[in-house]
Amino acid sequence: MKNALTLLVAGLMALSLAVGCKNETPKTAEKPTQPATKAEPAAQAPAGKAKSGKVVETMNSGGYTYVQVDTGTEKFWAAAPEFKVKVGDPVVVPAGLPMPNYHSKTLNRDFDELYFVSQVMVGGAQATPGTSMPETMMPPNTNDRTKVEASNVDFSGIKKAEGGSTVADVFTNKKDLVGKEVKIRGKVVKYSPGIMGKNWIHLEDGTGTKGSNDLTVTTKVDAKVGDTVLVTGKVSADKDFGYGYKYDVILEDAQVTVEK
Repeated sequence: MKNALTLLVAGLMALSLAVGCKNETPKTAEKPTQPATKAEPAAQAPAGKAKSGKVVETMNSGGYTYVQVDTGTEKFWAAAPEFKVKVGDPVVVPAGLPMPNYHSKTLNRDFDELYFVSQVMVGGAQATPGTSMPETMMPPNTNDRTKVEASNVDFSGIKKAEGGSTVADVFTNKKDLVGKEVKIRGKVVKYSPGIMGKNWIHLEDGTGTKGSNDLTVTTKVDAKVGDTVLVTGKVSADKDFGYGYKYDVILEDAQVTVEK
């Protein structure tokens, strides 16, 4: 009798477990709808290097720019916070986190694989795939002392722009000035044309100390070392172009008037 009761209880337990498993809804991973805002753990970080090529397709959606890049040996998709680019532009895409089978709700489109990166470098000459950023696409290094030394520049004739700021003012008040337009008069102490499709100026006016006396400006206007210029542009702070090129303060796409 005891053995029969034991077998009956065991049978009921097995039946209960089977019914429970049958009624459980399987869990499936949801496709991400937007790039992760936090860095993935180091173990999951991509080990690849930057890739370069030409843009063969692009679109903007949801605050991001999507580009399909042809390296000559492969095509791949990448996305970064919205930026200006067109079909045919040469670009460099840094190593990013691959997102397989990615579905974009805003585009209503599926991608076999999509790389999310912080920034795509546009313009200049192409790099060989797998190499570092090409020289013609590198932002000028603020610490590059091939520029004219401040000790050799006469700033005595530099008058502060009416209603404007000094270089030191911009560094000191950068947090309050981010996104605001400033006007600065100074001298070009270094000039690097045609990098990333822009001309790069190092501007000094004799104010500030080391680390706060040299302001980087990007513009479409031509200039030369020694020119006195009036610069008007919006302030960006803590700008990171990748590859170790970071700027505490920078004026991008500024209007530059060469005065003499």
